Amino acid sequence: MSKLSLDRILQSQGFGTRKYCRALIEDGEVSIAGVTPDNYRTTYETEGLVLHVFDEEWVYREHVYIALHKPANFECSRKPSHHPGVLTLLPEQFSWREVQPVGRLDHDTTGMLLMSDDGPFIHAQSSPKRHVPKIYQATTQAPVTDALVATLLAGVQLHDEPAPLAALVCERRGEHQIDIVLEQGKYHQVKRMLAAAGNHCSALHRSAIGTLTLESLGLAEGEWCYLSAEQMALLAPA
Repeated sequence: MSKLSLDRILQSQGFGTRKYCRALIEDGEVSIAGVTPDNYRTTYETEGLVLHVFDEEWVYREHVYIALHKPANFECSRKPSHHPGVLTLLPEQFSWREVQPVGRLDHDTTGMLLMSDDGPFIHAQSSPKRHVPKIYQATTQAPVTDALVATLLAGVQLHDEPAPLAALVCERRGEHQIDIVLEQGKYHQVKRMLAAAGNHCSALHRSAIGTLTLESLGLAEGEWCYLSAEQMALLAPA
């Protein structure tokens, strides 16, 4: 952490341009520990800093690490084309500080989506070299058979892939439901694997990344939360 002027602090937290942040301070819209500063040049230690902007509490964070329960029909893009972007589900400040999805979920796929403004974290989480397992719950068009489960565990050959891709774990949960654990994170991987195995994915939900489960976060569709250090540790490979 470091010591920064108040306008820089507000800008870093996504409240807008330096000019706009200075106007917020001069208009008395910002307070710290019950004091309303009027000089944007005043410096503060950022560690443990708590701001009130428009009477709403904001804890200073050098970077943000977020879990979102993504609903269907939202795109994981800063520039969506056919559906609203997932950033519309977050406070406006996160757009200003360039928060972006960690990886992608299809517009019709629901479940856990990580988001951050920390470039190295995004790169590390997205890298296939980390082998982070992700758990998906798929609804299939045709009934789930023992043969389907066996095929997915043995591996299927996908177009443009040099070698067959296999599920780490594959368990039938119902006549048309299956849990699949993957670590590769290839494009449309669950849907393509099911198609290659002779079935069709009609709905898909990501329930966990690493050992961090969506259920443990208690998020309803469209809700988000900051991740604690303990929760972040669960995102590491098992």
